[in-house]
Amino acid sequence: MMMYLQKNIRTTSSIDWVTVLLYALLVLMGWLNIYAAVYDDQYSSILSFSQRYGKQLIWIIAACGLALSVSLIDSKLYSIFAWVIYGTSLFLLLLVLLVGSEINGARSWIMISGMQLQPTEFAKIGTCLAIARLLGRENAHLKDARTMLRIFLVLAAPMGLILLQPDAGSALIYFAFLLVLYREGLPGWILAVGVLAVVVFILVLVVEDLVTYSLIASLGFILYMVYTRKIKASIRFLGIFSAIIFLVFSANQLFFWELPVEELLAWIILVSSGVLAITGIFIKNRKLSLFASLVFGVMLYTTTVDYVFANFIEPHQQQRLHILLGLEEDPLGYGYNVNQSKIAIGSGGFWGKGYLQGTQTKFNFVPEQSTDFIFCTVGEEWGFVGSLVVLGLYLFLLFRILFLAERQRSTFSRVYGYGVASLFFSHFLVNVGMSIGLLPVIGIPLPFFSYGGSSLWAFTILLFILLRLDSNRSELIW
Repeated sequence: MMMYLQKNIRTTSSIDWVTVLLYALLVLMGWLNIYAAVYDDQYSSILSFSQRYGKQLIWIIAACGLALSVSLIDSKLYSIFAWVIYGTSLFLLLLVLLVGSEINGARSWIMISGMQLQPTEFAKIGTCLAIARLLGRENAHLKDARTMLRIFLVLAAPMGLILLQPDAGSALIYFAFLLVLYREGLPGWILAVGVLAVVVFILVLVVEDLVTYSLIASLGFILYMVYTRKIKASIRFLGIFSAIIFLVFSANQLFFWELPVEELLAWIILVSSGVLAITGIFIKNRKLSLFASLVFGVMLYTTTVDYVFANFIEPHQQQRLHILLGLEEDPLGYGYNVNQSKIAIGSGGFWGKGYLQGTQTKFNFVPEQSTDFIFCTVGEEWGFVGSLVVLGLYLFLLFRILFLAERQRSTFSRVYGYGVASLFFSHFLVNVGMSIGLLPVIGIPLPFFSYGGSSLWAFTILLFILLRLDSNRSELIW
């Protein structure tokens, strides 16, 4: 017993106190901003436990207890029980679909003794540990198809259950783990494909279908010509493709099919690129097959975007995307939150209006100001300078987490550290981005600032598991 206590004392002394100080500062500043966001003259005491700031204080005290508990657990247990924690998180996500409470159209909450818990937040801990455990194996390699399949399944399971709630915003956060995989050797072309998918998705929503299809076909042709430097062969393929277009469009006019031009062009590019891809295989022209397959894949993806957008994205999220991309204007409807948030942040000026002096804040002009739009309180009352301080603290925390991750001896600890950094970065980027109108509103909390116990506890556990692993970095953890 004495040896165990001595070991825990040594562990506590080796904790990275710089990160702990950053955590404490952000939690304190978050609490003060929640107080400002929901301030009520009738309940002016910051210790009014009937108000949100009073409840947040209780959750902060509980978070400190969680941080201490996490710091005292043997670091090897996090690796040993990674799959158990992951499995438990999946069970809770499944349970919430069966007995969860529905709030704002999503069944994401479980009531426990009058307290609401959101399993979605805690599932990030289990997924982060599972990915670290999977890649921490000696024979794990990202170029191995079986390893990639396992990683895909580990990420797809929680994402699928979260989408069923439905909560598309929280599900999208799991794409942050691509940054972890890239650090561990994921081929760069996979990230490039991901970026291309996002660009094409936006292109389909913004540009007419005819223009989109023409751009895809033209870009594929230009890339093939530049990469292979076979100008004559490229011109020959272009001639064949043009002839096919002429024949199909002529047949459409001659036989009165009356098919839309966009639909015709889509089918032409799909069929032609598919035929070229197969032809390239038979004539052993790998470059032709590669570029034709790329065009075929992009076209196939493009033709399904509209269907996915209409059937898998919630109507209010569709509207917000349209507003963000400038396709619609709805300042008093779906665009109201963002417009009011930008007004609040802009009204703060350079130095801000002063603590508890925000007019947008006091009169509740910004909905969800203590949760999703907590950053606008910072902008209004603390101004540009205060916002810069908050952003600086978050960036300092992110770089500190990356520093801790890189100095780990074990792959498990390093991967886990990068997982924590990726989750913090994605939440920080999306929340601040949607508050200033650069990203769509998807309901993502700002770590340590947004009101809510589940978010605070989950991010606290995530961070302090890393600190616990770092305190024993001299020991290899598999």
